[in-house]
Amino acid sequence: MPKPRTPKGRARETAARLAAEYPGDARELCELDFETPYQLLVATVLSAQTTDVRVNMVTPVLFARWPDPADLAAADPGEVEEVIRSTGFFRSKTRSIIGLASDLTGRFGGVVPSRMEDLVTLPGVGRKTANVVRSVAMGLPGLAVDTHVGRLVVLLGLTAETDPV
Repeated sequence: MPKPRTPKGRARETAARLAAEYPGDARELCELDFETPYQLLVATVLSAQTTDVRVNMVTPVLFARWPDPADLAAADPGEVEEVIRSTGFFRSKTRSIIGLASDLTGRFGGVVPSRMEDLVTLPGVGRKTANVVRSVAMGLPGLAVDTHVGRLVVLLGLTAETDPV
């Protein structure tokens, strides 16, 4: 089969090859354990600079103790720090997850918003995290672009853009 000449054709071919190598939908392929968009949002924030395995060890304890945004928003930061300490950067992550839980409770009625514009206003949430939550937990269009994805899409000739937005 000849090499596709257009970015659209290369994207189709890349998607087909990836689907053959990694069958399943985004939720099945996600390494983070979660039941709700809120849980995935918190887990994704915690995943920065650590492994998904480590996050999956911490989140059951975290969500058993503070199961919803209102509970986490009211949590003692020192207690949260102790639960998530092993993920690294625990002070910063504690501020982020308590802050996002507070904003979810106060501004969004305890519900994770689906709009990118709303998600990125939450503490600790950037476009990459927002796209993970939108695509994996909500089934909405979105692609989490990190350094590696950005390099690969240029290498595959899918885009010449260097700005992930």
